[in-house]
Amino acid sequence: MMLIPNLYGAPESVGPALVLLAALALDAAIGDPNWLYRWLPHPVALLGRLIGGIEAGLYPSDGIAGRSRGVLLVVLTLAIVVGVGWAVGAGLRMLDGNWSWAAEAVVVSTLLAFRGLYDHVNRVARALGEGLAAGRRAVREIVGRDPESLDAAGVGRAAVESLAENFSDGVVAPAFWYLLFGLPGLFAYKAINTLDSMVGHETDRYRHFGWAAARLDDLVNLPASRLTAAIFICAALVLPKSSAPRAARTVMRDAWRHRSANAGWCEAAVAGALDLALGGPRLYGGEPVEDAWMGSGRKAVGAPDIRRALRLYLAAGAIVFALIAGLAAI
Repeated sequence: MMLIPNLYGAPESVGPALVLLAALALDAAIGDPNWLYRWLPHPVALLGRLIGGIEAGLYPSDGIAGRSRGVLLVVLTLAIVVGVGWAVGAGLRMLDGNWSWAAEAVVVSTLLAFRGLYDHVNRVARALGEGLAAGRRAVREIVGRDPESLDAAGVGRAAVESLAENFSDGVVAPAFWYLLFGLPGLFAYKAINTLDSMVGHETDRYRHFGWAAARLDDLVNLPASRLTAAIFICAALVLPKSSAPRAARTVMRDAWRHRSANAGWCEAAVAGALDLALGGPRLYGGEPVEDAWMGSGRKAVGAPDIRRALRLYLAAGAIVFALIAGLAAI
């Protein structure tokens, strides 16, 4: 049963939950096929080019851009991307039924990041075990903060924080918006997420121009971040040496104190589950950022703690898979 009809490329007999289940399995099995993206651009890279092109046409040469131009950037980007989502879905519906849902599962899998996130964070754990310099090089791939300013504990915290937050952004939220609105909803979510990463910064250039992108990203991630916190709490129930009650208490106490409207929920859940302290002051682009601590456990996060977080992440992924399987069975 479809939540909203005619937004999916797959036939109604299959339904979006089954397509999503296949996409999650495909992503978990192979992740991003890097060999393919050496020949073809990744869909998110195409989004980045689109946004960059629109921004270049909207941002004035005098270097002063207000919120109205930023709103127009968001509107134009979403209009194009949602249109592409409709077109791709319509094209898939023209295929034979079995090929239709399988092809859609492949498309959806390219916009999920479960395997890719696991692999990136696992590389940080291995590198940090080799030494601080290697850990800094590895963590540079997944965080925006200055890695040279991080000590070993800072590298560990950055990796676990990225794992917690990006489980929401890269897995739960895309799945949520796909189930609601099909390919147009999934494409729109990824566009909003990319807009925020490109222009949603508190810098002189983007303070006003990126306001709409940043606020819209906060809005669309709100349901997924709360759901992600609940999933991590449930995962802590089944993972040895983790605490679901402490995770729940930490979320209730600390999530609202984070400077992000959504990241605090994910980070607080993981911090509480593993008895760590995440967040706190850090440097972004050479600028100090003051943020609250999530959790009251150990601040000295090392490679073993990253591996514990990865096990919690796998348990959370299994819960998501089970929930989607339940929807597919209805």
